[in-house]
Amino acid sequence: MAAAAFVVGALATPDAARAQDRSPVVVELYTSQGCSSCPPADALMAELAKRGDVIALSLHVDYWDYIGWKDKFANPAFTARQKAYARQGKRRSIYTPQMIVGGTDDVVGAHPKDVATLISKHGARPAPVALTATRNGNQISLLAAALPQSRSMMAVQVVHYKPRAEVQILHGENAGKTVEYVNIVTGWQRVAEWDGQGALAIDLTVNPQTPAVVIIQEIAKRGPGAILAAVEVK
Repeated sequence: MAAAAFVVGALATPDAARAQDRSPVVVELYTSQGCSSCPPADALMAELAKRGDVIALSLHVDYWDYIGWKDKFANPAFTARQKAYARQGKRRSIYTPQMIVGGTDDVVGAHPKDVATLISKHGARPAPVALTATRNGNQISLLAAALPQSRSMMAVQVVHYKPRAEVQILHGENAGKTVEYVNIVTGWQRVAEWDGQGALAIDLTVNPQTPAVVIIQEIAKRGPGAILAAVEVK
């Protein structure tokens, strides 16, 4: 859980107003230990997690649990998030392994070239929001400058993750395999909403034992929208 205190003011501090030309590209992998097509995508995530220009997050869904192996990382909230992306993108179904890049584009997670193309496309865009974050133990301080023009409402989210786990799968489609998972999301919480009209200053109390990511994302009509800024705070 994250507790937040926030103030929206007319001016940002100079440090907060200093925009970075680029923001890391957020790649969300929707995966499952019960999915036979997922291990190649999980392996690709391990490579993406090494990159400084990518924030790679693995979200384990629960809809494969019925076929003989219960994914211990699965969370129905992540299934709901994937479904919300499908509604927003007007896609008729969800699947694994699916990657959502930048909050807007979807791609089969086992297709490295297609994933690389989307990361390059998103990485070439200037960051719409200048976001800075500092962490001291269980405290995170966020600053974002006011935006020059109005946007739709944005969600300020804190994501906690487990950096690595190796799982021996005994039953189901992947029976007999040992799979390494990286950046396994353990919690995804909206801590504030922001309209960009004034500067944003937020102080968060978070779990001191796990790394975290702060994401500012547009709130679209049917589900999550474009990711406008992301910062990793370990």
